[in-house]
Amino acid sequence: MIIVAAGSSLPFNRLDSQQIVTQAYSALGSVVAVTGISALYSSPAWPDPSDPPFINAVALVETRIGPDALLAALHTIEAGFGRVRGVKNAPRTLDLDIVAYGQLIQDDETGVQLPHPRMQDREFVLAPLCDLAPRWCHPKTGKSAAQMLEALPTRSAQKISEKKAKSP
Repeated sequence: MIIVAAGSSLPFNRLDSQQIVTQAYSALGSVVAVTGISALYSSPAWPDPSDPPFINAVALVETRIGPDALLAALHTIEAGFGRVRGVKNAPRTLDLDIVAYGQLIQDDETGVQLPHPRMQDREFVLAPLCDLAPRWCHPKTGKSAAQMLEALPTRSAQKISEKKAKSP
């Protein structure tokens, strides 16, 4: 199972963040097979909660392209929605991340780190992932998405829509 997370906190070209995330997954569908999309969630910006809140979702995808090529495709989609890379953790129009690529573990800091090194700490990834695959297990820890979500000390993400598509 390949998991791709999306987040947006800034509008772009008359699109609000909800529309950006939804349309980003449509764009992703031209590169890979999107087999499921979670509900949309709103979560406070981090590290500065006074920044605009984020809209987040998770998609399950299938592809034969490798993680590096997939990441390059995600960066192209981000650029198409006005993503400008600058200050880390700043508000942005679109952020697409590979959360997991099957059971692949890659710790090389020069390439895609898999699974995403901070996914277990991010409610804005785990809550939508639990919509689609609560029993998915982290390849390093063996903990399920539901277990990791339950272990978080605080919960602030709010579901704002229902699932877009069912997982396989």
